[in-house]
Amino acid sequence: MPPEPDSPPARQPILNAPWPAAMLAAVIVAGFAVQSLFPPEAAIAPYAFRASDLEAGRWITLLTALFLHGSWPHALMNAAFALAFGTPVARFLGLQARGVLVFVVFYLACGVLGNLAFAALHRGDPTPLVGASGAVSGLMGAAARLIAGRGRPGPILSRPVIGMGAAWVLVNLLVAVTGIAPGANGASVAWEAHLGGFAAGVLSFGAAAWAARGPQPAMH
Repeated sequence: MPPEPDSPPARQPILNAPWPAAMLAAVIVAGFAVQSLFPPEAAIAPYAFRASDLEAGRWITLLTALFLHGSWPHALMNAAFALAFGTPVARFLGLQARGVLVFVVFYLACGVLGNLAFAALHRGDPTPLVGASGAVSGLMGAAARLIAGRGRPGPILSRPVIGMGAAWVLVNLLVAVTGIAPGANGASVAWEAHLGGFAAGVLSFGAAAWAARGPQPAMH
């Protein structure tokens, strides 16, 4: 009998990312597309976060600022980082309703805590702060712990977490000193929110894992 022809290889998806991570990146891009249709005084002024908002009781801007960006490069960079670091985190937390809910809450919580870190160092400052960088940095911290645990939350004081954290601190210190950052278009960069979000992601990912999947085996 003649040999059977080889079956064609299975098609691989163009975007091999879980839908919550892809959705998050799409929300960032679509959000800025909508924002760009309005003048800055209408789109940014009422919803950007300012440290002075806390004293005025306007806590909602801690959240609304996460959905605004200063430019297309700023939005696209955050979307790319959200897709890259959100992919392993979303896969681990799960794609059912419970895991997706924890993923979204974890992302938003890291962003809020990042903004609070900025406010702690700039009390009463009226400078507007926009962007999802603190939240995305939280996903980075969670991804570092997954690397440390080879697919599950590893120790906080592990080589991957410390190494990625040190690299992120160095990058942000350079930004703070030079004032130069890709996509900033001359605007100041809230490195405090980046580092605060990363720390929040590292420290709270264990709780997020428990909320999504129950108690995790101890890592040695």
